[in-house]
Order: sequence, then C-alpha cells, then structure tokens
Amino acid sequence: MLELLFIMLERLGIIVTMAFILTRFRFFQDMVHRDSLNRKQEFTAILFFGVFGIIGTYFGVAFNTETHYFNSFSLELTSDEAIANSRVIGIVLAGLLGGYKVGIGAGLIAGIHRFTLGGFTGIACGLATIVAGIIAGAFRKKGKHVKLPAAFGIGALAETIQMAIILLIAKPFDKALQLVDMIGIPMILANGVGTAIFLLIIQNVVNEDEKTSAQEAQRTLRIADQTLGYLRKGMNHQSALAVCEILYKEVRPSAVAMTNQTTILAHIGAASDHHTANSPFQTQATQEVIQHGELVIANDDTIHCSNENCPLGAAIIAPLKQRGSTIGTLKLYFKSKKEMTNASVELMSGLSSLLSNQLEIAEADRAIQLAKNAEIKALQAQISPHFLFNSLNVIVSLIRIDSQKARKLLMSLSYFLRNNLSGTTVSMVSLEQELKHIKAYLEIEEARFVDKLQIEYDVDDNVLEKKLPPLTLQPIVENAIKHGIKDSSKDALVKISIQNHSDFIEITVKDNGKGIDPELVAELGTEKIDSKTGTGMGLYNVNRRLIMTFGDNSCLRIKSELEKETQISFRIPNKLEVT
Repeated sequence: MLELLFIMLERLGIIVTMAFILTRFRFFQDMVHRDSLNRKQEFTAILFFGVFGIIGTYFGVAFNTETHYFNSFSLELTSDEAIANSRVIGIVLAGLLGGYKVGIGAGLIAGIHRFTLGGFTGIACGLATIVAGIIAGAFRKKGKHVKLPAAFGIGALAETIQMAIILLIAKPFDKALQLVDMIGIPMILANGVGTAIFLLIIQNVVNEDEKTSAQEAQRTLRIADQTLGYLRKGMNHQSALAVCEILYKEVRPSAVAMTNQTTILAHIGAASDHHTANSPFQTQATQEVIQHGELVIANDDTIHCSNENCPLGAAIIAPLKQRGSTIGTLKLYFKSKKEMTNASVELMSGLSSLLSNQLEIAEADRAIQLAKNAEIKALQAQISPHFLFNSLNVIVSLIRIDSQKARKLLMSLSYFLRNNLSGTTVSMVSLEQELKHIKAYLEIEEARFVDKLQIEYDVDDNVLEKKLPPLTLQPIVENAIKHGIKDSSKDALVKISIQNHSDFIEITVKDNGKGIDPELVAELGTEKIDSKTGTGMGLYNVNRRLIMTFGDNSCLRIKSELEKETQISFRIPNKLEVT
C-alpha cells in the first residue's frame, strides 16, 4: 500500500507540468475569472480536461489481483488487472472550474477511453469518471474560488465514490474487494493531494500574473502623474528632459530619448556624450517613425550611430502625435536586442499613446486659456462705454453751471478712460490701481450728486499690491449709485471696504439705498435680467470674470434689504493662483 502511495505521489510531477501549461491558455484564464463560459470556451475546456484525464490514466500503474504486482500497463488490460491512476484529478478540476457541463463532458471523454482499455473494472471506472465530473460541478460556487482544503476533500471524495462504484459493479466481487483494499487509500490520498497541488499552482501563477499586471498599471499611472505637469507646458527641451528622467528611472532601459520632427530634444542614460540635445537625429528608423507614425524596433544595423563605440545596440522608437500628426518620437535604447522583451515593446506602445494624449490635453488647455482670455477682454470692453455715457451726461450738465468744475471732471474722466483702455490690454492690476480708478470715477459721481453723496473707505493698506482683473470695482460701485442711492434726497452713503483675512481678501461695496427686489437678488450676477432699471449686465460681467480668473469661491455675494441697504462683496485668494 505504501509502495503504491509513493509511486502515485512521484507521478504527480505530471500534474505540476500540466497545471503550469494550463495557465498559459486563454480559455483557462476565463474559467478562473468568469462565472460562465461561451460554447467555444466550454468545448475547449472539455477537450483539454478530457485529454488530461486520459494522460492521468496512462501515467497510472497496472495492478494484478492474482500476482499482487504493480506494473506499467500496456494499451490493453487482462481480466485480472486494474489501473491505479490520477485520472480523477483532471475531471474534478473540470467540474470545479467549469461547472456541470465541462465536468460531465471531460468525464465522458476520459471515461469512455478508460472503458476501451478493458480490465474487470473498465465499466465501473468509466462510470465513476463521469460521476466525478458531476460531483465536482455540484461543489462549484459562482463568484467564489475553491479553497485548497476543499479541493483536497472533493478530490478524495470523488476517488472514494469510485472505489464504492467498483465494489458495486465490478465482478467478481472478491477481486473488486481485494483491489479496493490494496489501492483504495493510496488513490484517495494521492488524488486528493494532486487536486490540491494542481489548484495551488494555478492560483499562484494567476495571482502572480495579476500582481504583475497591477504593478504595470501602477507604474503607468505613476508615470502619467509625474509627466503630466511637464507636458502641459508643451514639448520643448526642458519638458522633454524632465520626462526622459522620469522614464529612465521608472523603466530602467540603457537610455531614453525624445525628439521633435528634426532634432533630439533630450537624451538620458548611456551614450549621452554623443547623443546630445539640440543635435539632429541620425537614425533612419526615427525618420520612418516620423513619416509613417508607427512604432519601429531598431537593431544595431538600423540605428546607424556615427560613433563606432556607441554602446546602444537596439531601440524601440514610438511616435508622439498631436491631432493625428506625428510631432516627435519617444525612444527606449538597449545595449542589445536580447535585452528587449515583448513587455517592453507593449509598454512603449502604451507610453507613446499616454504621452501623446497628454500633449493633446496641453494643446486643449492652451486653446481654452486663449478663449478664456479673449472672453475676458471682450467683457472688459463692454464696461467702458457703459460708464462713458453716464460720465458725459454728468459733465454736460455741469458745463452750464460750473465750467471750472466741468473742466476738472473732464481731466478726471480722461484719467479714468486711460486706465480703462489699459485695462483691456492687461489681465491683472493691483488693488491700489483699481482703487485709484474708482476714486476718479467717484469724483465725477460726487459732482453729479452735489452734497447728497458721501463716500467712505475702509482699506487695509497691506493688501493693495494684490492683483485682480481690471475694471472689477467700478461696475459694482456704479450699480450702488445708479440703482441704490439715485433717488435719495440726502445722506446717501457708499462704503468701500478692503479687508485681509487668513486665506482671502474680501472686497465689499455697501450702500444705504432702496435695496433690491428679493426676487432679483438670486439672479443678479449669474445671468442677464430684464427689469425697469437695467439688465444687470455690469454685475454679470464682473461675476463672470471673477469666476473665470479665481474660481467659484470668488463669485459675487449679494445681500440686500428693501429700503435699507445693499451689500455686494467678493473674495480673492491670498495666494494668487489664477485659473
């Protein structure tokens, strides 16, 4: 009995080999990771495991019930012989991994084959092989992997049932009993262990593949995260050098290089003494990639380096594209083609697509920024004539009353318009400049309201160097005068506050006028509105520019109480990071 057990365990080496081979097949990977297979996959699995069962039969040993000897059996068995084998392992795994259909199908193939070999247990063993597939299929649970102790138990159970079937069917009974007595326990243990070992190898190989895939995915994401900030600046010497350094550290080839359509932008690693930046590339393969936009693998014969002692003997050259056109190349160099693997070629293909996408994003970002700047300029331009008409009306009314004052106001207006025109040519001005601009405006408005209007300033001088979009305060102050205190007979007050907080600077314009209809407060600044007094265009433009420049947290905040006061404020970040 111990002799047979050792023989069976020795021959489990074939199980190890078959398990490793099995992990290389696509259909098997589907069996491991999916709850169901299509017909083609099922047929492939049935055929494979069925053949595996036949191999398990042939790697068994023949037992003669008369002589009690174990021998390698021939293609036919005598009436006194039976086979101690590992056929059940393949069938059990077919059922555990593929379900009833695969288990029964593989069992039919291996079982019919066993029946054709003859021997007094031929029918019993053939039937037991099919039953093993059914039993294993019954233990398969969708969405769950079989654990190793369970695999051992199922393999041992299937073999135990085979022993029982032999006792029930095989004739004569005394030979069947003698056979089971001799081979039963060794086969039960060996096939249980074999099933567990087979499953263990499969799980380890698959887990290792998954771990490798996860590591590659992490590396790709890490490269993407590190390179994005540089490629957003476009493809130039500085950005290419940074990207090459990242790739050289992460991928570890002999060298990494990036080129545009004519010259080397950067080269890191071996041969950097003669593969220098800003020099024309010499490789014909690089020119082919530029022309055809497809990845090329170059060897020592096609690199054609001008330096005879160049240590670089092979390269993977991939295109970098923008809007479908090849604008440069990415190169991974190796000392010889032997160092180049299929994995490195696939990685290079993915990297070129990744970097090309980042270049596309950079181009899109630049286009968005240009459009944003153009819109800001357009919004600023809308404000200037809006104020000009009101100012001229004030001056015209003063010419007949006080020509000297009208002259002074014209000078103030001239100063104001100069600043207004410069505001359309710059994107940011200091709070100090904006405040001077407002004071020039208010000189005109104070003349208009004579002694009715009072202006108060509460300004933190320490923040006046901070920047904001030009022509931001004037529409808010104009709104306070035009719609807030216009109808006030006396004691009209406009207060301008600029205060520093830890994370932001808050600018507030408050008036004690008639207030705003509550129904309009929510709409002001967020959309153009139609009302008897105006369209809200000024506040809408200001709000739009603040959000485009600083983000949503800098939007206009409007509070108003009818017949009491209106307060409009906004915030700019202390750490200026314009969007």
